[in-house]
Parts: sequence; structure tokens; C-alpha cells
Amino acid sequence: MQIDFHHAVTYVAARLAGFPHKDADIIAYAAQYVDDATRHGIIRFDNKAIYERTSSAHKMIDSRNCNLLANQKVWMPFHFLPGNGTANPGKDPKGTFIRKLITLPESPVAQEMVRSAILDQDRPYALHRLGITMHVYADTWAHQGFAGVMHEINAVSGFEEIGDTKVFKGGLQDFVNRFLENSVPPLGHGQASIFPDMPFLSWRYKNGLGNVIERHNTDDFCKAADALCRAMQEYRRHTKPTVQVSGIGDEDMKKIRAIFTGLKNKDGNVRHQAWLEAISGKNGKSFSFGKANISYDEKGANSWKSQALGDTSDYDIPHEYVYQDAFLTSNWKLFHDALQLHRFTVSHDILPRYGICAA
Repeated sequence: MQIDFHHAVTYVAARLAGFPHKDADIIAYAAQYVDDATRHGIIRFDNKAIYERTSSAHKMIDSRNCNLLANQKVWMPFHFLPGNGTANPGKDPKGTFIRKLITLPESPVAQEMVRSAILDQDRPYALHRLGITMHVYADTWAHQGFAGVMHEINAVSGFEEIGDTKVFKGGLQDFVNRFLENSVPPLGHGQASIFPDMPFLSWRYKNGLGNVIERHNTDDFCKAADALCRAMQEYRRHTKPTVQVSGIGDEDMKKIRAIFTGLKNKDGNVRHQAWLEAISGKNGKSFSFGKANISYDEKGANSWKSQALGDTSDYDIPHEYVYQDAFLTSNWKLFHDALQLHRFTVSHDILPRYGICAA
């Protein structure tokens, strides 16, 4: 999924789950920032304080994608959560070990991950962790059928669009051949390009097992949005037992589906902008929680990073930032704290219960 879902739709799901604007804004920003936190290492301050940030994503053209440990520290816990073939702890799906690593929606692994975030609400970064968890949870729908390791099971071919959106001139296979040039390794859904991430697309392909798979992204994305809403209602019900877990209502879901199908554009940023306008009510029809203005800045003065470090620049050489007491409670620092807890919980607590060693 791209920024239109991870930021905008996550915000909508959070508001429909009953979160106020301020909290939903944090959840949504954290959900999207999982895709943008590509840098890691030590942050140094002028008073000799240090902080170690971690990365939750690699860009596709990144040498770290060829590093097995780097893949298991990023792709598995944050983007391609192993589904264990939907088998419960202590059980194995049929086939070889790779079958345990394939991402599947609503797997027991995913449910346990969500439950862990729900039960851990007393930390200062609880909402940031919830946003990270919602990113991973949503991706179990978009990334289903793929694994976060380099393996031939991720090989794909024979792309074909079901219907004609007129977005891909010459067809999906031609798009892949022209833009990827068959040079992308079988990691995650890399060989499927952006096709799993576009809410409007229905398509089919042949997977690494030789099976023809049919995908209807709109249906999957609607299911994901509803599941996120229910998970966040469960989160609220943990401290407020009167909260109802009912998911997204019919009218709001109709609006979500209409936006998914109406925004036929390959560019996730273009779709994101349209979502922001829909949330603000510029088209005259707002969601049931009312009108709201939200934005997302990965970099620049309004970004979490800049607000935390007081600097809009990225430095590739050692640099000392001016320390501010507010750093300890900044959204950027709390997000990175939550990243570390999420990774440890998934890799060291949850996956081993399913016989998966990925840390």
C-alpha cells in the first residue's frame, strides 16, 4: 500500500473508530512514516547525548535488500508479516519452511501482533506503536501471497488486468517489461511492481509456484480498512468497555469504496491529495466524523524529524545537533522508540511461537 492508504485511510479508520483528531493524526502519521524511515544510526547532540534511530524500510534500489539479516529486520516485521499458512502456534502449514513466511491477511500471527499493541497502552509511544501496527496489519492484505525474503516463491509473470482502467497503456506485462526490465530480484512483491498497492486495480498473475492468482484490490483494501477500524475500536474498548466494535458503517464504506475506484492513477501522491480533499469535505460530502484537515510531511520544517532535531537537513557525515529537552517527548523520538519495541515483539516474542526464527 502507498501513502493514500497508510496515511489518509488509516486516519479515516481511526476517526471512525472513535479516536479524536489529535490522536488519529499521530496514528496516521506513524503508519505512513514506516515507509519513509529509511535511515538508521546514531544521532549525536552537542551536549554529548546520543540516540540510536532504526529503519523500518529500504528503498527498492538499496544494497541492503541483498542482505538477509537486513531483510529480516525490515521486510518481515514491518511489511511482509509471516502468516504461518494461517496455522496456530506450534502448527505448520503444508510444504517447506518458506510457506510459513508468506504474508496472509487475518493470520493468527497478525492477530497476535494487533493484540500485543492493544494490551500495551501505558507507554508514551503507545499511539505511535498502534500506527506502526496498523501499517503492518494493512499490508497483510496488499502483500498477501508474497514473502519478505529473497526467494523464487516471489517470482511473478503473466500479468493481466481484469477490465481496462486505461491506466497502463499496452497492459500490465508491458508496463513491467518497460519499467522494471526484468531486473528486480524476487523479494517481496518487487517483481509485481506497484500492482498490489493500487486500490482501483483488479488483475491476475502467475506466482512462483506456477499458480494463477486473481486479485481484486478494491475488495481487499475495503476489508483492510474495516479491519483497521475494528482493531482500533478494540484498542479503545480495552480501557473503555462500552466502546462498540462494529467496524465501518455502510455509508462511510460506500464513500471509501467510491474513492478507491474513482482515483485511477498510478501515482500514490496524487491519490493521497484527493483523499486529503475528501477528508476536508471540499467535495461537499464528508465522512460521518465530520470535516478535518490533515497533512503529511516526510521532510522539511513540518516533519516530525525536523521538529525533534531542529534541523531540516540530512547529513551523510558525522553531525552534532543542538540538544533540546523537548526531544525526549517528540513524536519522531517516540516513533523510533515504538519501532524498536514492535520489531522486538514480532521477531523475538511472536514469531518464535510459530516456529519462525527471523532475528
